[in-house]
This record gives sequence, structure tokens and C-alpha cells, in this order.
Amino acid sequence: MFIQNVHHFRDDCLKDTKPPIEHVALFDEAQRAWNVAQTSSFMKRKKNTPDFNQSEPEFLISCLDRHVDWAVIVCLVGGGQEINTGEAGIGEWIESLNRHFPEWHIHISSHLHDSEYGAGNILEQISSRPHVTYNDYLHLSVSMRSFRAENVSLLVKHLLDRNTDSARNTLGSLKERYPIFITRDLAKAKRWLKEKARGSERYGIIVSSQAERLKPHAIDVKTPMDPIHWFLDDKDDVRSSYYLEDVATEFHVQGLELDWVCVTWDADFRYSPTAWECKSFCGNRWNNINKEERKQYLKNAYRVLLTRARQGMVIVVPSGDREDATRNPAFYDPTFEYLRTIGFSIL
Repeated sequence: MFIQNVHHFRDDCLKDTKPPIEHVALFDEAQRAWNVAQTSSFMKRKKNTPDFNQSEPEFLISCLDRHVDWAVIVCLVGGGQEINTGEAGIGEWIESLNRHFPEWHIHISSHLHDSEYGAGNILEQISSRPHVTYNDYLHLSVSMRSFRAENVSLLVKHLLDRNTDSARNTLGSLKERYPIFITRDLAKAKRWLKEKARGSERYGIIVSSQAERLKPHAIDVKTPMDPIHWFLDDKDDVRSSYYLEDVATEFHVQGLELDWVCVTWDADFRYSPTAWECKSFCGNRWNNINKEERKQYLKNAYRVLLTRARQGMVIVVPSGDREDATRNPAFYDPTFEYLRTIGFSIL
């Protein structure tokens, strides 16, 4: 075949140590490539290869490194999109090259220094390496998802990085073309979605997979939903996004989008004066998330949620309930005030 799936390519290279037919590998969503632990576990469970000790990037590079003449790997990277256990980010590709492939040439954008790529320390390590070329044409800065305003991703980056002034300035440049509202009332948000959408424009509610205390609002992230029905069925189907009953999480909507989106923000990701507080609900209480990797996954989950709308969105931060210790208003109010300070209009 002229083109084959990269997983089939991997399997072929496991069976045969000769140089592969292909000289070029194109890895979309390259930040999702697995680290050593996840790859080794997969190889042991699925491929009967118990002693595998390479990350996914390292193995794929090693396959193309078998060529004596030339090979090219193109990595398409979404900044801050790692949300699954074992996703290594672009840093693992660069670390693999640095560890075992000194002769390879690296062409990268200097924007990989930005915080959401998580590659700053790695880039410092290759600063003295030969054959490293920085080319800012490799950074695709114009969003094709939010066609009304290409700076939505930049706004979300500033918001999540807690750069209030930068977020406020970016919001000012796009709010006329790309409406974003905040509210404490889910019913108002639902009405707003229905009023904004025209014809077949699609709308729906999306939430974090950790948003386990939205049940009083009839949102249960543990209830199974079918993404096919949710994304494709018409307004008369209760399983569709239009019905505003089933909700999608970051895992359902990664790489996809709707025209109009309601993001309902739970107490799993809370604003505080010093840092985002990352929580996981277990039993009858919220527990701190302490692992930096899991904190980053949660932050990235909200990055995914806040960048799914093509034309506009409404963000719901519930008011909480003083009589419910798991939904104390103090868990929600600082987040709403932070968003209000940035300048989002209140619905």
C-alpha cells in the first residue's frame, strides 16, 4: 500500500527488523504518543512482547532509523491536549532523539517554549545539539475550528495560565465576532444555546470527566452516552446533543467540535489566588490531586472543553449549595469571579 495506518506500520516493524518500505511517517496528534510505561504495558498485554522497553516515539523513530539513506517523521502537535494516562507529549519525541538518535536533524517551531507544550526543559537540553533548526512557519497559529475568531485558543491559554490582563485583551479582540457568556444558571444557558443556533447548527453541553457533583443539575458523567448518536442524530432524538440531556466529556469531544457549546464547570478545577486547585471526587468528598501529571491532564481537559465551539459558547459555573458540603459555594464562587474579572459578559 502507498499509505498504511501507523499501528500497522508498528506491527510490521515488530515482526521484521529490515528497513520498512516507508520513508515517511506522519503522526497526527503526536502529543498523544505513549510513554515507556504505557507502551510496555500495551506490548505485554496485546502483542505478546513482555520485555519491550521503549516509548512509542522512540520505537517509531528506531524503525525509520533503519534506513541508510533518508527518512522523515512529521509530528503534528496540539498544545496542551494530553488528557489520557500515558500520553507523553512532544517532549518524549525530542527526548528520544536526544538519547539515541544524534544524527537526526530536528526542525521545530520556537513556540514549543510556550507553557502548554510542556517542552521547555527539553528544548534547553537540545540547545547545543547540532542539526536543530527553528522555523516559525511550522507553527500554525490561525485556528480553523473557531472560524469566527482565530484567537479563541490564545484566550483559553491565557485564561488557564492565569494571565488575566492578556486574557482580557484577547477577549476584547474577539468578543464582537465570537460571543462568550458566563452564568450561574444552567436553564439560562440552555435557552441561550437554542436562541443562538440557526437551522442545523449543532449545540450541546460538555463537562469534565471529573465533574461528579453536577448530579443536582441532572448531569451525570458516569451515565453512558453514545457519541455517534450525540454528534449525528437530529433534534427529535433524545440521545442527540440537541436534547441537552446527555453530556459529552473531553474524551468524547477531543478533535471534534460543535457550533455552540455550553461548558458546565464543576468543583474539580477551582480558581484560587495562588493556583488552580485540582480535585477528584471519591466517596462523599473532594480529594486533592497531588501528581503533577494528573493536574496537567485536568487542566488540559478544560483546555479541550473551552475550545470546542465554532461560533460561541456559554460557561456555567453553578452557585453551589450551602446545605451540601460537596457543593459549597466557596468551591465555585472564586472561579466565577475570575471569569467575570477577565470581562466575560454575564447572562
